[in-house]
Amino acid sequence: MPDGQDGFVPLTQDQIDQRVFDLYDEYCHGRMDRRSFLQASAAVTAGGLLMAQSLLPRYAQAQTISFTDPRIKANYVTYPSPGGNSGMMRGYLVQPTGTGPFPVVLVIHENRGLNPYIEDVARRAAAEGFLALAPDGLFPAGGYPGNDDDGRALQAGLDQAKLRQDMLNSARFLKAHAASSGRLGVTGFCWGGGTTNWLAATLGAEMQAGAPFYGAAQPAEAVARIKAPLLIHYAENDANINNLWPAFEAALKANAVPHEAHFYPGTQHGFHNNSTPRYQEAAAKLAWDRTMAWFRRYLA
Repeated sequence: MPDGQDGFVPLTQDQIDQRVFDLYDEYCHGRMDRRSFLQASAAVTAGGLLMAQSLLPRYAQAQTISFTDPRIKANYVTYPSPGGNSGMMRGYLVQPTGTGPFPVVLVIHENRGLNPYIEDVARRAAAEGFLALAPDGLFPAGGYPGNDDDGRALQAGLDQAKLRQDMLNSARFLKAHAASSGRLGVTGFCWGGGTTNWLAATLGAEMQAGAPFYGAAQPAEAVARIKAPLLIHYAENDANINNLWPAFEAALKANAVPHEAHFYPGTQHGFHNNSTPRYQEAAAKLAWDRTMAWFRRYLA
């Protein structure tokens, strides 16, 4: 049953057992390897192996904005990253056509490096008029290796404090770019969502807006340093992340941090990623439209 790419027709979201989704979440977060994920899925329900195989990413599906789109110009850039994993960083910089200056958006990847989906998200932001940078945290380890399994292992093997320093340096590089208006927004997904929250606390008034997707919350004592308005996106079926929300919400309110939080019904962790059946088109579009409106509001 060919799909035009690899000869495999994946199942749709409503054909996949929630227990397999839960196992995939464990696999995505590095708590089991691919073989264990496939074996456990096969054991949990009839057809579980096919369900598991369907959840593995197919990045050819993820491109929505071509790298040759006339609205943008994209290239890879390197820049200093003192205190990071190697002292240098590389990122995918996408600029809208025109003279600028442009408000800027840092796009932070998941726990597996700068894959094609994240590059596409950077192009989407640039097509909306933002100068976008998607840093590759794996650059000090040779860069995104072309597949998520190896990328996940590489990212887990990095010094995590230095990896976050690399993201901090990336934000400051982008904010100071010659085509930047000086107004910085940050968005990210999964690990990148948690890092968006961390950058908000670390950058303070240097960051003007944030839009984390299903990211780990900052502890209450760090929330006091957040100055950027936050638009926070959560999947409905994502207990590990959502259980952190009540304390995060209380700290945001206590510190008068402007924020909105949205829980998207019927969604899984990763619902914005259109390379797997966890993707939920209506929720992903709504969350992205809200994100772009948020950045236009606070980065103007």
